[in-house]
Amino acid sequence: MRLKSLSILLFAGTALGAVEARAAGDLNLICSADVVICEQMKGDFEKSHDIKVNMVRLSSGETYAKIRAEARNPKTDIWWAGTGDPHLQAASENLTMEYKSPALDQLQDWAQKQAESSGYRTVGVYAGALGWGYNSEIFKTKGYKEPACWADLLAPELKGEIQIANPNSSGTAYTALATLVQIMGEDQAFDYLKKLNANVSQYTKSGSAPVKAAARGETGLGIVFMHDAVAQAVEGFPVKVTAPCEGTGYEIGSMSIVKGARNLDNAKVWYDWALSPEVQSRMKDAKSFQLPSNKTAEIPEQAPKFENIKLIDYDFKTYGEAAKRKALLERWDREIGAIAN
Repeated sequence: MRLKSLSILLFAGTALGAVEARAAGDLNLICSADVVICEQMKGDFEKSHDIKVNMVRLSSGETYAKIRAEARNPKTDIWWAGTGDPHLQAASENLTMEYKSPALDQLQDWAQKQAESSGYRTVGVYAGALGWGYNSEIFKTKGYKEPACWADLLAPELKGEIQIANPNSSGTAYTALATLVQIMGEDQAFDYLKKLNANVSQYTKSGSAPVKAAARGETGLGIVFMHDAVAQAVEGFPVKVTAPCEGTGYEIGSMSIVKGARNLDNAKVWYDWALSPEVQSRMKDAKSFQLPSNKTAEIPEQAPKFENIKLIDYDFKTYGEAAKRKALLERWDREIGAIAN
């Protein structure tokens, strides 16, 4: 009996050790970029590391909500990509942890400032300006004026021709909301959004979905980050990319390690790897045309360059704060969501 008991204990210990060994080689990742680059990042990492990546693709707003809901029992180790505002909000609520990568000094100033402003709880991995992409064939066939400014999107003939994401789920749409508030003032921005609503056919869940619909001819125009519109044009769709004449905001796509991460060491391995120039130079291969944060990474030829765009001095600190974000989203729900088509 003793021998049998000992055998059972040894088997149980061996099995537990095997589980722990497998767990040591796991990484639970949420990716908030387009699914193509998410899959490429996962595949490249697994090829070069003995770590299995359990990846979920969620938009920025959804990820923030998930991490917040699971704060007492985190199921995610690292959050890669997606707009910086919800990353900053998570940092301000102590949902993510401080980490200074050895690669930090290799990054662009805007990426380093993102890290500094969050107490090193998040870092910039890429940047991209807000604008739109429209189907040039639809506009030509229907005789629409090519839109160059935010004001042009209110033209009556564009009724039902515009898509934009819902800012509750989409970081892209929240950036658009915060951008318009900074350009126009809050009350005027909401007046603008009410008028724009007359032309919006759908508020999508994903930030890049509107321009994909425009590319397929399902709608005329999508308000998105310009690099997402470029990706459709590069694929051969009749999509023309525009930066609004009044000025526009931009995103600093970010990365954060979740506080209480079960696979912390592996999360740090991913973090350092994702900041390397080799990895960031590969993003263009997945038709991701953002500006990379590593100074020596290759900038895609098609990437919209900041120097060619009228950018506002986007206030990441204010619009990344939990209270500000909550207030704006609640007002959007009351005044826009309630009347949405």
